[in-house]
Amino acid sequence: MLDKRGISILALGHLLNDVNQGAVTALLPFLVAQRGLSYTAAAGVVLAATLISAILQPLLGIVSDRRPLPWLIPLGMFLGGLGIGLAGLLPNYEFIIAAVIISGAGVAAFHPESHRFSNYVSRQQRGRGMSIFNVGGNLGFAIGPALVTAAVLWLGLAGTWVMAVPATLYALLLWRELPRFNQFRPAARSGKTANTDAVTDWSAFVRLTIVIVLRTALYYGLLAFVPAYLISVRGLTIVEANSHLTLISVAGAAGTLLAGTLSDRLGRKRILLMALGALPILLLIFLNTSGWVASIALMLTGMATAAAFTVGVVMGQEYAAANLGVASGVTTGAAIGLGGLASPVLGRIADVSGLTTVLLILTALPLLSLCVAITLPKIQPR
Repeated sequence: MLDKRGISILALGHLLNDVNQGAVTALLPFLVAQRGLSYTAAAGVVLAATLISAILQPLLGIVSDRRPLPWLIPLGMFLGGLGIGLAGLLPNYEFIIAAVIISGAGVAAFHPESHRFSNYVSRQQRGRGMSIFNVGGNLGFAIGPALVTAAVLWLGLAGTWVMAVPATLYALLLWRELPRFNQFRPAARSGKTANTDAVTDWSAFVRLTIVIVLRTALYYGLLAFVPAYLISVRGLTIVEANSHLTLISVAGAAGTLLAGTLSDRLGRKRILLMALGALPILLLIFLNTSGWVASIALMLTGMATAAAFTVGVVMGQEYAAANLGVASGVTTGAAIGLGGLASPVLGRIADVSGLTTVLLILTALPLLSLCVAITLPKIQPR
């Protein structure tokens, strides 16, 4: 059975960790206004945080597969909050970039080992356990902008130090919990390392990574261009358009929990194919309707997109059962980073051909993902 205490602590840690990741973009308007950054320099801040995380996560995953590093969980939590806490206190661009890199490195360090131990404490209910863990990250990413904005409006730009407080306190709690987490690690047998019967299907894992990259490109494309489409094409106000981002995030959290539970009962691949197959239909409904029908279609799009990611992460751990660190680092780090790089390309297309063209391209991405996902082998129970 799933260890409720363990997965709850790790999920809340995921929330507090990803709060720092979500806070980066919310800091940009304040840095532009109060530190005199250009928009190009501001974009460099986001790029620094994204790249360090995308590069570091798979590298740490490789290292942790050879030698478990559970202490990275509390250390990553602490550094993630520390970097954001320092970003508003530092006077010039170079130091701000350094602070954001520290935060991005902390966020990256937290993920591989926390995913590994979430897998362990979930036991036979890996789909459900990982969905709970990932919902924590979804919520953290969603509320990070609100928290850092409130801190800066209350205390000025230097108020970012507030972000370091919960990260530091929770890092101490995670440090205390490490001995208990270690009890769930698979036991060594016959003098061999733990879980030596596990194997890795690299062919399936690479194909799954392609699916996740395409799914991530779709997700970031929705976040970047749906509000602009609703404003310029549908005539909505900025507040109305941005409310649809909240709709996507909330629906995504629900989709994450639902997909995790259903995948334990119906099978991972079946849920993945259902989610990817529904996305083109939902996006076309969104493009060809308005009002509440379009809003419902967008909400269901958020659910299906999150469901595909959650099931994909669990499948990655099961395809790479002998390399859980690599699996977590690639599926939640490198694949997300590569998917995010599609946004500038889509932005250029939007400048040349319009926002409707971009959304039609986004509609095609899940079809490409589906073609790859169909070739994936079924997960063999272990």
